[in-house]
Amino acid sequence: MSAFPFEIHASDGLARTGVLRTPRGAIRTPAFMPVGTAGTVKALTVDQVASTGADILLGNTYHLMLRPGGERLQRLGGLHTFMRWNKPILTDSGGYQVMSLSQLRKLDKDGVTFRSHIDGSEHRLTPERAVELQADQIGADIIMQLDECPALPVPRADVEKAMELSLAWAARCKRAFGARGSQSLFAIVQGGTDPDLRRRSAQTLVAEGFDGYAIGGLAVGEGHEEMLATLDVTTPLLPLERPRYLMGVGKPIDIVEAVARGVDMFDCVLPTRSGRHGQAWTDAGPLNITNARFAEDMNPLDETSDCPASRDYSKAYFHHLFKAGEILGQVLLSWHNLAYYQSLMSRLRAAIAAGRLSEFRAVFRS
Repeated sequence: MSAFPFEIHASDGLARTGVLRTPRGAIRTPAFMPVGTAGTVKALTVDQVASTGADILLGNTYHLMLRPGGERLQRLGGLHTFMRWNKPILTDSGGYQVMSLSQLRKLDKDGVTFRSHIDGSEHRLTPERAVELQADQIGADIIMQLDECPALPVPRADVEKAMELSLAWAARCKRAFGARGSQSLFAIVQGGTDPDLRRRSAQTLVAEGFDGYAIGGLAVGEGHEEMLATLDVTTPLLPLERPRYLMGVGKPIDIVEAVARGVDMFDCVLPTRSGRHGQAWTDAGPLNITNARFAEDMNPLDETSDCPASRDYSKAYFHHLFKAGEILGQVLLSWHNLAYYQSLMSRLRAAIAAGRLSEFRAVFRS
């Protein structure tokens, strides 16, 4: 299998910074991927997203399968052309929806049948169909295996069953994917917070051989410390020379601590979801911009930022926009939050390169 070249330029403890090179451009790591579930990062244009420094976006196979549909996307030239994003795209296989839409699906060893949350129509997703949708119809650069991810806490037997099913589906995805020099296939390590299950999953997938390795099944109900303990077990089992992706995480402090444990890639809806609900992310923590204390605060969210939303508008103006129900407030605050996340990744890369990550972590936690 042909993988994208992954260059590690510097290390600091377990953390590393480098570049994942794809035919559509380089991805600087550690990287944060804004979530464009249905072919759009909510409330923002692709130019605004690119201006924050994002090298790659995430799309969702389940949602794109339902609307506009895989076959239609293929006829329209694939997702890159459709949404006017010329940089890399990674697609979630739909495995998260196996968990989140449990009332609307039937799971078996061969795959999963969804009843659309839009119109009730049935859609079948197997490992082979997930690869076809992502690689051939959506045209993603990085394709994720189909997996099962149970919400925590659940009995260990249920976690083990989901892990074993995910391993079987990973092997089927690899066979269906074949050899594609212009695309890459990532496997997903499962096993909940159980160290033995994580080891078994990671060791099996590494022996099988994939272009990258995701750590799934976290940020689904376990606490911060449990997540970090699971990373302490899992990341050392993954190949140093391949990228590691922590799925669905998360809060800035989660990202900083995961980077320190050797994780290279992240995605989360949090910055844009927070932005639509009046929450601004900053180094001082999240700010509720609708709070009365910001009504006459003429300071910007970050006067040092290159992002116009962060630099050029006062907190008082943000406060007014949200109190007045103006859409512009959601646009600007989503833009600021994505810029903050990308700034965080840039500072993490610089700290690793300078051998100062421990100092950065201590200051950030305080």
